[in-house]
Formats: sequence, structure tokens, C-alpha cells
Amino acid sequence: MRAVAYRRSLPITDSKALEDVDLPRPVPSGRDLLVEIRAVSVNPVDTKIRHRVDPAGEPKVLGWDAAGVVVATGPDATLFKPGDAVFHAGDLSRPGTNAQFHLVDERIVGPKPASLDFAAAAALPLTAITAWELLFDRLEIKRGAGADSRILLIVGGAGGVGSIAIQLARHLTGLTVIATASRPETKQWCADLGAHHVLDHSRPLAPQVAALGLGAPQLVVSLTATDQHQADIADLIAPQGRFGLIDDPAAFNLGLFKRKSVSVHWEFMFTRSLFATPDVIAQHHLLAEVSRLVDQGVLRTTLSETMGAINAANLIKAHALIESGKAKGKVVLEGF
Repeated sequence: MRAVAYRRSLPITDSKALEDVDLPRPVPSGRDLLVEIRAVSVNPVDTKIRHRVDPAGEPKVLGWDAAGVVVATGPDATLFKPGDAVFHAGDLSRPGTNAQFHLVDERIVGPKPASLDFAAAAALPLTAITAWELLFDRLEIKRGAGADSRILLIVGGAGGVGSIAIQLARHLTGLTVIATASRPETKQWCADLGAHHVLDHSRPLAPQVAALGLGAPQLVVSLTATDQHQADIADLIAPQGRFGLIDDPAAFNLGLFKRKSVSVHWEFMFTRSLFATPDVIAQHHLLAEVSRLVDQGVLRTTLSETMGAINAANLIKAHALIESGKAKGKVVLEGF
């Protein structure tokens, strides 16, 4: 089968940073699905793994977002059958989705939204799982229009996770949603997705939050550059607030939050699959709910740009865009 892999950790400016390769077609076992990949999207985790994990010359396939069609199932699979259209984010400990065929445990797979094509669907799984778990599992925000009337600040609202987190918070809760962005087009993107207010994270956040006159946010999530914003967040968050983050700050001072008794929550959407937690099937149910909400018109795809077919040249361009920090929403590649 055709696939895109890397053999050494190289800068994305190197023409061999990613390569087109031929690999054996995998065979499903246990609760696996063999999915024929129709579209993939690119996430910061793809670039991080490429930089940090050197495969010592063996081809390593990246990609942890996809939409496709089930072509075969393992003997213990019961949730899907051949011919079903699905979307999923995969498992960090297994080969990625940048291949014609991909093995994935059915318990972390959801039915593709019927109202979306494969490209639009591929933009959603990883970021939807991350945003959902961060808001509802880690911060324990209550769903329902009247269930939670607190203020949520989303630092980095225009990225992939921020783009779905804004929608989830706005449409499934009673929260007042404040997002941050730094460019006119990304500020408008956040507003269009439903943010009540959009601030500029290239300037100090605490004065901007105070100027809104809403009071201190009880809930803050930081999705990028947490090391740059942590002091500001500690200043602006309400006493006994909850702070969630997903990135990998070079330095993180937990002591900044002690004085206000702020709880700190890390979200990593691969935890359930990496450790085979007893509740791993929660991601299947989560994606099924996201699919239903998309088909009902409550949520929309966060696809912002399609970069052509799934091949090394186009994936190099996509990785370069992600590494630039200027991506908006999700970047998708479709077909081989």
C-alpha cells in the first residue's frame, strides 16, 4: 500500500523530511478495523513526533486524524462492518493514518457525519476528542443552557482545538465564551464560531479581560504558548478557578496558581488508548455524539484549507504551515 513516512528526524525544509513509501497492507485482529483512508488532517502532534522520535532508518508513518471506509474487521469487532464510513484519530502507539489502509481499535472510532464529505470529516476527530475531554471530563463543565453560567477563557481560539472548543462551549453550555487570537482573520474566525468576545493574545490578557467588565473567568484553557501566558493567566483567573492546558510548555510554574487555590488539569487525548483504560470506549461514544451534533447543524467542521492529495510533497507543505504557528482551523489532504 502507498503511505507517507519519515526515516530520520529532519527539519521540514529538508526534501527527505517525509517520503512516499510502499508498505505491506495490514491485517485486522481482535477489535481492529481496517479502514481505507479517504482523507487526513494534520495536527501539531504530527510535527512534534517527527522532531522528537527518530525511527533510526525504519519508515514511521505519522498522522492521527482520518476519515474513511471500513474494508475489514477483526474477529471481535462488533461496532462497525465493512462499508461503514467512519472517522477517528488513531492511537499514538500504532502506525498513523498517512497510508492507504489503517488499523484502528473500533472503540476509538466514530461514524462519519453523514452531512460531511470525507475531507470535512477528517478535520474533526482529534480536536473534537481533545476539546470535549478538556471541557467536560477534565474541567467538569456542565452541559445544558442553564447548567453552568460561568466565564470561560480560551487562549488560542483559532487553532484546531480552539475552533471546536468554542463551538462546544457556546452551543452545549451556558458559559460566556472569551477567545483569543492575534490577527484580524483569526479574530473573525473565532467570532464566527460563536465566541462572545475575542481578545488579542499578543498583548497582556489580564487588562483586556478586566476591560470587558464581566469579572474574573472561573475557567481558563490554554491551547498554545502556555509558557508565555501562564503568569497572565494566574493573574486574571478567579480564585478557586480551574485551568486546563494541552501543550508542552518549556517551563511551567505550578506555584503561580497556589495562592488562588486554582486546580490545574492536563488533557492528552491519547491517554485512554495508550494505557488501555477501562473507559476507552468513551471515545467511540464521544465521536458518535459529535457526528450527531454535526448532522443536526449544531457543530460545523473546522476545515480551513485543503492541500491536495495525500503524498509527501503536500504533507511537507502542511507540516511547514503547522510549524509556522499561522494555521487557522484544520489543514486537510484528500485521496491518494
